[in-house]
Parts: sequence; C-alpha cells; structure tokens
Amino acid sequence: MTATFSGVRVLILGGTCELALTLSEHLIRASLLPILTYRNEKGLASIRKYLEPLEGKYDVCHLNFGDRDSLDSLFRHIDGDLDFMVDLAQGNYESFIAAADEERVCRYFTENVSFRAEVLKRAGRVMLKKRRGRLIFISSSAAERPNCGQGFYAAAKLASEALYRNMGLELGERGVTTAILRPGYIDAGRGKNYLNKQGRDVRDMVPIKRAISKKEIAETILFLLSDSAAGINATDILMDGGLTSGK
Repeated sequence: MTATFSGVRVLILGGTCELALTLSEHLIRASLLPILTYRNEKGLASIRKYLEPLEGKYDVCHLNFGDRDSLDSLFRHIDGDLDFMVDLAQGNYESFIAAADEERVCRYFTENVSFRAEVLKRAGRVMLKKRRGRLIFISSSAAERPNCGQGFYAAAKLASEALYRNMGLELGERGVTTAILRPGYIDAGRGKNYLNKQGRDVRDMVPIKRAISKKEIAETILFLLSDSAAGINATDILMDGGLTSGK
C-alpha cells in the first residue's frame, strides 16, 4: 500500500526525544516536512546532530511548554500553514502523591494540561482556516495502568486525551480530526531507561514478551497521518503488545 497525505507540514511537539527524531526520518522519506520544537539550545543541537544527513528537509522552532511568548513565536513561524500535528511533549515529574511538592504539582499540570490546551486551540484554528488537519496525541498505557509514582503523569495523559478526543468531536465535520495512540513499554527514551533498571521481568508481563520499538511507533504514527486513517477520529488506540488486555 502506498500512503497518501492531505498536506505536507507536520508540527512535532517534543521534537528532541528519540521517538520524534525517528518519526522525522520516516516523515521525510514520505516527502513530508517535520517542524520539530525544542526547549533549549541543547535540544536544538541534538536535533541537528541526529538529522544532519537530512539538512534542509526539516524545520525547527523553539517552544517551551508554559511560556506563552514562545507559543506566539511558534505560530508566527508557522504563519498559518499547518497540516498535521504530532504531540510527543511531556514533562517529567514522578512522585508518590502523598509525598509530592504542591508547587511542582501545580506547575506540572499548568504546563502539561492547561498549556497543551492553548497549543491545541491555536493549531486547531490554523487548521480550521484550511478546513483540513490532523492532530495526533501520543499518550501512554500508563494512563490506564500506571506504576507507583506515575499518578501525576497518568492524570496529565488522561486529561490531555480528553482534550484531543473533544477536538475531534467538535471539529471533525469541519475537516479537523484527532487520534490518540497509547504505547506501552517502548525501547527508547524514558521507557528504555525504566526497562534497563527493572530487568527482563517487566518485559515478561507483556504477552509478546518484548517492548515496542520506536520504529514501530513511528510507522504507526505515519499511518495515522495518512489518508487511509481518515476515518479514525476522536478515539484512542492501544499499542502495548497486549499489556493492558489481561491481568
């Protein structure tokens, strides 16, 4: 099957993570233009280093979640031309709820839920003018089955899922649709670090006896952006090897 796409420009939130960089390679091969966001100069350097062989085939823009000035700058940079958005951004705060720092909790939800709603609003309004757009949120199986210490992470993921689901309900008839992908254990980034710390026993909990690869995730996202997946709207898709399907 040859994939076709109704658009070219793909905004990637959280563009410095391993999955975003792998996805960018796949997007470029499909003749799409990834626009990767970064929080700081270190993140920008990691993007440029990883995608050095593909210089000129991608774009970058600064976005610091929680900073409205950077949000304004991002959408000035986009200048009304946006076809897709893939949301991989997520702050990192793990703590037992009873031991959590109140100020950090407040800041965490402001950045990862409230600010995300602002980004969604801005992206949705750009797409509405074109009467076409696709928004993909990368959630986590932890939204349904968190480990101890992941309460705030799971809550932020669930709240963000609700935002994306409602965007698809509200704007679907006007050409803007959404989908939510819930990966399980991924052999990349934080997931890889967690698996290395826990050992093989964690993978044994997964019916397919392995983690999901970043290549598999990237290819699935590419499919969700394609015209073949246009009927998938306002819903979540599990990609966890069967982890959450049984006891």
